[in-house]
Amino acid sequence: MPHLDLTCQSEADTARLGETLALALKVGDCIHLEGDLGAGKTTLARAMIRCLAGDPGHEVPSPTFTLIQSYQTKIPGPVAHLDLYRVEDIEELEELGIEEVLLDGAVLVEWPKKGGAALPLATLHLSLTADPANDCRQVRVTGDEAALARFTRSIETRSFLDGNGHGESARAPFMGDASARTYEKIHPASGPALILMNSPAQTDGPIIRDGLPYSRIAHLAEDVGAFVADARLLADQGFRTPRIMAQDLDAGFLLIEDLGNGKIIDENRVPIDERYLAAVETLAAMHGLSWPSNSPVTEGVVHEIPPFDRRALLIEVDLLIEWYLPYRLNRAVTEEEKSRFHDIWNDLIDVALAGERSFVIRDYHSPNIIWIDDAEGADRIGIIDFQDGLIGPAAYDVASLAQDARVDVSEQLESRLVDHYCVHRGDFDEAAFRTQYAVMAAQRATKVLGIFVRLYQRDGKEGYLPHLPRIETYIRRALKHPQLAQYRAWMQRVLGVV
Repeated sequence: MPHLDLTCQSEADTARLGETLALALKVGDCIHLEGDLGAGKTTLARAMIRCLAGDPGHEVPSPTFTLIQSYQTKIPGPVAHLDLYRVEDIEELEELGIEEVLLDGAVLVEWPKKGGAALPLATLHLSLTADPANDCRQVRVTGDEAALARFTRSIETRSFLDGNGHGESARAPFMGDASARTYEKIHPASGPALILMNSPAQTDGPIIRDGLPYSRIAHLAEDVGAFVADARLLADQGFRTPRIMAQDLDAGFLLIEDLGNGKIIDENRVPIDERYLAAVETLAAMHGLSWPSNSPVTEGVVHEIPPFDRRALLIEVDLLIEWYLPYRLNRAVTEEEKSRFHDIWNDLIDVALAGERSFVIRDYHSPNIIWIDDAEGADRIGIIDFQDGLIGPAAYDVASLAQDARVDVSEQLESRLVDHYCVHRGDFDEAAFRTQYAVMAAQRATKVLGIFVRLYQRDGKEGYLPHLPRIETYIRRALKHPQLAQYRAWMQRVLGVV
């Protein structure tokens, strides 16, 4: 059976192992902790819970007498800690609701053998053994292949931090996103917190068109080199991106500056108008510059900034055909409908590509914009997600902000943002921009509808479905433009309503 053998030289080492294990957890994990009295099971479990709670002093009593203690954590979700040492009848476990916890959280179990068949199978099983001769604990970790891989990756993360002067820094779970990347908040013994980006190089995936996978056609970043290059490019042009403090490009680790938690939305997830206006001013400044076609990653390595070309634009709108419409219509799109869709979008892409081109961040909206309150000018807007940057239609990022996929932007605020952008661009072809904006707003909304359904159906991420009505509202707005009359007619014919 695949396994890992680890050694803990002290109780602090055992606690550090608990932190490392906690950051490998995902929903549905059941962790079995086996070992004699005093082997360190509770130390390990307590460290895991404190890490997930983001509080090194969090009260974590032993559940020896209560059998179960529950904790609310954002990642992976609710966590139940069980101690079955005093269980005499496995029927006692039936009312604990373990299976329910595993639906949206994780379970840690000490003395799992006492649970017998009433206990879910272990995702990971840790056997702790005291080794008095060497004054240490030996830990053997077994489990399913995917869980072991996650745990191994977390060990590698710890090694990366240790090798870059952060051996004593604490790790805590941080936000995730729709990609395969994960993040952690790193707390040094002194000094400001940092962000660790864990982004191993991604495999291309299945071939879907023209002998290429989706990521290649859509020009998605497949390793952290693109982040490093684009961060340097944006910073060199005067825009605020996180400084990179340490990197391992081959392993896919970056340690970056934490720009803070300032938001451009309020506590009720309502846009703060002046901050959105500042964010669109940043785009106006960005689009007034000339951008190179490449940027260095490291000595001897250069990142070529891909074009937001016809193939990329088409593969994105096709997500509506492949995911959203079958979900809404409960049927596949017909070949005739698909052919007409492509004809319409080829014409619209002609319009988009004929307009102004600039560096396109691609996801320039509220989750990826940090408001820096004590800064001025462009430095007020921190940009944290740009690794998929392209050279393409400038209006795309304006639409990404003015039709923010994560919060409700009123039609009035959208109009105000577009007007504000035009004022700050100065002398440029405003009429051509407004047409390009309508096309790119429709393109982005079309894509996002497909992506959110794909995240739900393929990846099990139900949290994206509540955003669909907002995106449907946005696409209706875009379709009012005369340039989109044929697309509006197609949507009315296929969906019945728009």
